[in-house]
Amino acid sequence: MKYWLMKTEPGCFSIDDLAALPKQTTSWDGVRNFQARNFMRDEMRVGDLVLFYHSVTAPGVVGIARVEREAYPDHTAFDPDDAHYDPRSTPDKPLWVMVDVRFVEKFCAPVSLRAMRGIKGLEGMELLRRGSRLSVMPVTEAEFRIVRDLGR
Repeated sequence: MKYWLMKTEPGCFSIDDLAALPKQTTSWDGVRNFQARNFMRDEMRVGDLVLFYHSVTAPGVVGIARVEREAYPDHTAFDPDDAHYDPRSTPDKPLWVMVDVRFVEKFCAPVSLRAMRGIKGLEGMELLRRGSRLSVMPVTEAEFRIVRDLGR
């Protein structure tokens, strides 16, 4: 099993939105960074756990999701009316992928980005590196457990 952190803007899609969906499952579409895409395409597997991160306002980890379906073509890239449209990506040669994630839990309290910066054991976390802007990134099992325990 691997562990991940996935960022979303809560005004666009929040942990509460995920929890409210039928089957509490959705596709994680719109990723338009090659490194993040490669993580989803090449490494994410069903059962992997995800730290669900709200970015922009009060950035922090707010809960946990689980990968329910491995990478498949992101159809939003094919739709010229979609904000994530990419004319380079076609159904025959998809450039972008998405995975399905399912709600696992919402934390009692968010684990803020600011708080994580001062937590022993998170010093090497990709999220905390200067200039790190990936929306999908790996975390170690130890990092996952530390953040999960703080949130609970």
